[in-house]
Amino acid sequence: MADTKHAERTAARLAREITAFSRAHGGADGHLAHIGQAGTRIVLVGEDGGWGDLVAPNQEIAAAAAEKAGLTLHDSFDGELAAKVRTGPYEWTRMAGIQVGGPSNG
Repeated sequence: MADTKHAERTAARLAREITAFSRAHGGADGHLAHIGQAGTRIVLVGEDGGWGDLVAPNQEIAAAAAEKAGLTLHDSFDGELAAKVRTGPYEWTRMAGIQVGGPSNG
């Protein structure tokens, strides 16, 4: 019983964060990605191209949070959803720094 209450509170907290992200970005879509023992990543993509993520303890809590927030979920992070993502200089510099020895952001 206590685990159920904790799961509900966690889903409600995540739903509030999803809703806040959605409001700040003119709406949002999402994708759930299992990340092993760490849980499930809720990838968020705003209508304005902004993006972010949250981590839920498991798939069930992630799905419940998305449902509570009214988040449209996509089966995969490609095509239409990926095309919405807008990256800026920080992301490009950071990716280059990690992948090919580019400048660091530290």
